[in-house]
Amino acid sequence: QQMQQKISTLQKELEKRELEVSSGGGAIKIRVTGKQEILGIKIDPEAVDPSDVETLEDLVLTAVNQAIKESQDMVSNAMGKVTGGLNIPGLF
Repeated sequence: QQMQQKISTLQKELEKRELEVSSGGGAIKIRVTGKQEILGIKIDPEAVDPSDVETLEDLVLTAVNQAIKESQDMVSNAMGKVTGGLNIPGLF
């Protein structure tokens, strides 16, 4: 029961935590929560080349995927500390 309370508290805290991830040397920046919600996307105007939209799309895709992965890793690490490494399905 005590672990459940700690997990519940941690889940609420993780929902509020934010990460910022970038790709393309900072050309694309993504802000994401511990709940894998994208809060914002910043694109450096110099990264926008109308004749090469595919590169911009790749940079955005890379940044979004990295942001989600880092957010998931943050949650896994934090949960691992509370659960002592037990893998409890459905926590997040």
